[in-house]
Formats: sequence, C-alpha cells, structure tokens
Amino acid sequence: MPRISPYKKADSKRPASAGILLIGLFKLVKGLLLVAVGVGALRLLHKDVAATVTHWVEILRADPDNRLIHRLLEKAFSVSPKQLKELSVGTFFYASLLLTEGVGLLLRKHWAEYFTVITTTALIPLEVYELARRLTAARVCVLAVNIAIVWYLAKRLRSGHRVRRAVIR
Repeated sequence: MPRISPYKKADSKRPASAGILLIGLFKLVKGLLLVAVGVGALRLLHKDVAATVTHWVEILRADPDNRLIHRLLEKAFSVSPKQLKELSVGTFFYASLLLTEGVGLLLRKHWAEYFTVITTTALIPLEVYELARRLTAARVCVLAVNIAIVWYLAKRLRSGHRVRRAVIR
C-alpha cells in the first residue's frame, strides 16, 4: 500500500462541517466590523471627535443625560489624535487576524484550524484580564464563545490527526 504524504493538498477535499462554517462566518463578520471601526477611527482623525459624537447623539435623538451616553461623551472629549491612530492600527491588526482565520476556515484549509486555535487561545488571557477589570455580560459571552471555539477546533484537530496517522501507516 502506498504511503500518503502528509503534505498532500487534501485541504479542499475535507468535509465542511457546520461548526467550521459557522466559526468561519463568525470570524469573517467580526473582522469586517473591525475594519469598519478602523476606517471610522481614521475618518475621525482630523475632525473634532467630541463634536462628531455630539452630532450623532442629536441625530439619533439619544438622551444626553443618559448614563451610557454621558460616559461616551466624556470619553469622546478626551480622545487625542495619537489615541485614534493607535486604535486604528490595533483594530486593523486584529481584523487581519480575524479575516485570515475566517477566509481560511471557509476555504476549509487545515492550517486555518491550527491558526484559529493558536490566535484565539493566545487572546483568552487578555479577555480574562478585561473580565477581571470589569465584569459585564458581553465580556462573559465573548470569553465563553472563544473558549467554545478553541475546544471545538482542538477536539476536531485531535480526532482528525488520529485518523490521518492511521491512514498514513
């Protein structure tokens, strides 16, 4: 029986599970949203951020005395151009990771599963730190979703690795 090379291009022939497609779409949507945030931060770079936010509060007819709106306005008044540049750079970097993961998973590339496990696992300590700083339902949900993604992909990779090893021998 001929030996199968582990480097053979079998990526596109792998069955697409619903879980992989959902994770890929999730990562792709998050990446596209972050690109929009980064572009928005760059568009605010040479404008008065506080005036722009105040304008949008008026357009949306939000109550400026609302606690959340008031906090948003406070932050907008204190944002510097340097902070906007840093925000956009960080946003574009993270978006590039998410878009790479999403496209790779949607194309059923085996490397994308490993890449997603590594990058998502690497960012979990940051999410735990943020959760410890301020406990919110959104942060708990994000952490739970990312742990579920890592668990699912690691389980899939581990079971797929055993199957490939048995076929190779």
